[in-house]
Amino acid sequence: MAIAAVLVGALGLLLPRLLPGVPQAVTAVLLLAALLLILALAWWGRGGDACGTASPRLRRRYTRELMASMAVYVLVLFASIWLLRRVDAPALRAAVAIAPVLPIGFAMRAMVRYIRDTDEMQQRIELEAVSIATLLVSMLYMAGGFLQSARVIDVPAGAAMIWLFPLVCFSYGIAKALVSRRYR
Repeated sequence: MAIAAVLVGALGLLLPRLLPGVPQAVTAVLLLAALLLILALAWWGRGGDACGTASPRLRRRYTRELMASMAVYVLVLFASIWLLRRVDAPALRAAVAIAPVLPIGFAMRAMVRYIRDTDEMQQRIELEAVSIATLLVSMLYMAGGFLQSARVIDVPAGAAMIWLFPLVCFSYGIAKALVSRRYR
């Protein structure tokens, strides 16, 4: 995990130099991700167990599959951004634009396998965490829609769609930490 934090942080710092014109928000998100990885590493180092009751073998498999999928996602995402600036054909643009979804599918597969292979207690924790995260993000999205309809805010639809899944994942992580504390 320390290596992942260093790589994500380095990517966040080097990205503006490698791909001029990349929005500063991308750099900020990568640096925030590096910080979150470091915090997670510190949490696990003090004896915190973010995976609950799962066996060490299952946790290692899940971490390996998830990190590999996310590494491929980052590479495909940057390739997609680079190619979209150079491709004009609509069908090819569509294929390039949705290419990053495939590695996310493999990450989701890792998550489903992890949940399926845990014991009933861990499955209950996961179900509650996913339910809470989905509820919170849905309410936030709905409130944003109402504010947008009232012309109080103006969020581009593309940005809202892209950030929805990461927000669900982030909310799930927080919810899981809170729910798992209840069962200790």
